[in-house]
Amino acid sequence: MTSNNDHLGGAAPSGATDAVLKPSDPVPEGAMPVKGLDFDHYANANISAAELVDTMSNMGFQSTAIGRAASIINGMRAFRDPETGEGTTIFLGYTSNLISSGLRETIRWLVQHKHVSAIVTTAGGVEEDFIKCLAPTYLGSFTDKGEELRKRGLNRIGNLVVPNSNYCAFEDWVMPLLDKMLEEQEAVRGKGEEAGEFSWTPSKVIARLGKEINDERSVYYWAQKNDIPVFCPALTDGSLGDMLYFHTFKSSPAQLRIDIVEDIRKINTIAVRAKRTGMIILGGGVVKHHIANANLMRNGAESAVYINTGNEFDGSDAGARPDEAVSWGKIRAGGENVKIYAEATIAFPLLVAATFARVQDDQKIDHRKPQATEA
Repeated sequence: MTSNNDHLGGAAPSGATDAVLKPSDPVPEGAMPVKGLDFDHYANANISAAELVDTMSNMGFQSTAIGRAASIINGMRAFRDPETGEGTTIFLGYTSNLISSGLRETIRWLVQHKHVSAIVTTAGGVEEDFIKCLAPTYLGSFTDKGEELRKRGLNRIGNLVVPNSNYCAFEDWVMPLLDKMLEEQEAVRGKGEEAGEFSWTPSKVIARLGKEINDERSVYYWAQKNDIPVFCPALTDGSLGDMLYFHTFKSSPAQLRIDIVEDIRKINTIAVRAKRTGMIILGGGVVKHHIANANLMRNGAESAVYINTGNEFDGSDAGARPDEAVSWGKIRAGGENVKIYAEATIAFPLLVAATFARVQDDQKIDHRKPQATEA
């Protein structure tokens, strides 16, 4: 009889060795080894955010996506059309929660220094900027109880808290402006056909409010000052929509006319006439699709960076990877693109530090042009 342990002294089973020690094919030429940040290289100096991003491309996982995104954005910045000298027309999109957050200051800096050509956001992404000029938003907790907050007149956005009084201040500020805008609209219409038709558009409304807020902390103050159009096809989906609703009762029978068709022509024309386009989109939904669909009119953007936490398995717009947009002609076949699966308040400041914020004052690129004019 043999012992159960007798086989231990012999050769390893050939099936096991074949499975474990399967020979590798040659590593493809140009393959990059995984390598992370070596803090010893910065032992005598502080490491900058830009230097940190420089080391992330070879780290793997979402660090590699962030490094790739920085490279794509720097490619947007570097492009110059050989005939006209025009740079990349950069579309920036973001959801309203990002203006509620401290990312607002990053977005304001980009707009102030003319690093983007056009913006698409939601109603909350418009009104929260103005509301912050009137009163602050506060840090709270994701675990703050909705029922208790409601009793106290506080509204929660994730771990941010906005008092109802902020919206009351917004109403007090915006209602007289809506009155004035209606007067201007009706004055033009009252002149008859020779004066032509006049309607507000979401982009005109946002520019007017940006001018009226007259506050350098505002994204839209700088947008109107720098002729950067801000598109918001869902302008009524928020507190601003509430104010427009209440205004219809105050102003009846005359009402503000806000034309979304004029704006869709404007954003599409910007895309069609651009020599090259790039998309930087934080979040999903209407802001992501509105920019992508404008770029469909030119057979796709040459470059795109997405940042959001959505996955593709429910077929949602936020979750869709860039390759899905390629299938629709919204990102150009062969174009550079990446999706970062991360929350934007973490990833986007790093990207800006490694890209736009590296530009010296005498090297700044004006990405506002080309502006759309009527075809």
